[in-house]
Amino acid sequence: MAKTILEINGLRKTYGQNEVLKSVDCSVEEGEVISIIGSSGSGKTTMLRCVNMLEEFQGGTIRLDGEEIGYHVEGSTRRRKSEKEIARQRALTGMAFQQFNLFPHMTAAENVMLGLIKVKKMKKPEARAIAEKWLDRVGLGARTNHFPGQLSGGQQQRVAIARAIAMSPRLMLFDEVTSALDPELVGEVLQVIKGLAADGMTMLLVTHEMRFAYEVSSRVIFMNQGVICEEGDPKEMFVKPKTERLAEFLKTSSFN
Repeated sequence: MAKTILEINGLRKTYGQNEVLKSVDCSVEEGEVISIIGSSGSGKTTMLRCVNMLEEFQGGTIRLDGEEIGYHVEGSTRRRKSEKEIARQRALTGMAFQQFNLFPHMTAAENVMLGLIKVKKMKKPEARAIAEKWLDRVGLGARTNHFPGQLSGGQQQRVAIARAIAMSPRLMLFDEVTSALDPELVGEVLQVIKGLAADGMTMLLVTHEMRFAYEVSSRVIFMNQGVICEEGDPKEMFVKPKTERLAEFLKTSSFN
């Protein structure tokens, strides 16, 4: 039986009076690739950012590998964990963002090595070997000593993915990683993610690439106005949506 890596129960997130996530429940099993789809403002990215505590949340629980993320309860009081503890928990997940967030004065290899040296306290030769292995894995073996300014947007995003994966996360989070790329560069990044999925990496992706979600996902979650409206096998959901809202969304998406 597959192990549950991520378990979200009753997740609530508010900005002032605006409730962005309304008691969301979700789980991810080891080796699953789950795509989260939905219109802009539906809560997709917010949910992802709550998982690794880039956003605080006001209710519910998130457990990664059985460990409660971000908060602990003392009596009836819910308290945020220490920053040191949250930093340790954050390292359990890897995250690739819309923007690449590479350091421009560091080479591709140095960008990947940084977390290994600073967080995992590795010696430089060991970190270098891991960085080279993952850069090669994402098709950038010949670009290890190139600076971000010498790389295309697609190549920079692949460095960012290698940097996240090099940390050996239990769960990879992808937040619209192709949305800042020119259309001709999208395919090379999606190809890397497909390869990682084939390797059995556990992933949670927010994406607007419907064809990609259809082909790669074990399961798809459709969010609308802060709730999960529908979830299931993409082969069924995309062909025979159960809700009118998903049917409308697919009509206006790149899937059709």
